[in-house]
Amino acid sequence: MTPIIALDFKDKTTTLDFLSQFPKEEHLFVKVGMELFYAEGPAIITEIQQARPVSIFLDLKLHDIPNTVEKAACQLGKLGVAMTTVHAAGGKDMMIAAKRGLLAGAKAAGHPAPKMLAITQLTSTDQTMLTNQLSIEIPISQAVQHLAAIAQASNADGVVASALETPLIRSVTRPDFLVVTPGIRPHGAAVGDQKRVVTPGRAKRLGSSAIVVGRPITQADDPVAAYQSIKEAWETAHD
Repeated sequence: MTPIIALDFKDKTTTLDFLSQFPKEEHLFVKVGMELFYAEGPAIITEIQQARPVSIFLDLKLHDIPNTVEKAACQLGKLGVAMTTVHAAGGKDMMIAAKRGLLAGAKAAGHPAPKMLAITQLTSTDQTMLTNQLSIEIPISQAVQHLAAIAQASNADGVVASALETPLIRSVTRPDFLVVTPGIRPHGAAVGDQKRVVTPGRAKRLGSSAIVVGRPITQADDPVAAYQSIKEAWETAHD
């Protein structure tokens, strides 16, 4: 997969203006998260799809009781997105229900079903937070590996995790299991609120299936050049 651009913008106008900078013929992979989706609703998905060739990763991190998540996932399955997310912490029954909802929604709308990714531990989480705030005593890498194994057993197509945990995830999952990694920062870029970060090239070498990059592209003086540089580093696995 090409690097996934996180469209962390406040509204449709800002989003479409940003996307208009890229060559129209280039097929982009973009992430729509909570801020943009909550501001514009499901219509933003159609707006982006109509604006240019694009695949969409809809990252809403569903986490609720299984029945509620299944019904929500059914609605998301109708949108024609490529991937979407649930929280692995919701447990096996919830993830199975989510996958069932995605399949039903996609079938009803005549779309391919989105890949379902399970969130393991956010890349803003570190060991201190895991232990002191969440009362999880095991190492964060072990916690991520455990959740990835549960996600695979729950019909998930992959997980979202730091690239640092990718080798451990690979050791307990099938070869085609996706590991999508945020927390990507080129050398010299500000880390911001991310804790477990790597460069694009290192993520590739560690075995990531795809990387998600936001601010290093969206806040760059030249977003297209920043994207192309990150894409080259990812495809050639250099830092």
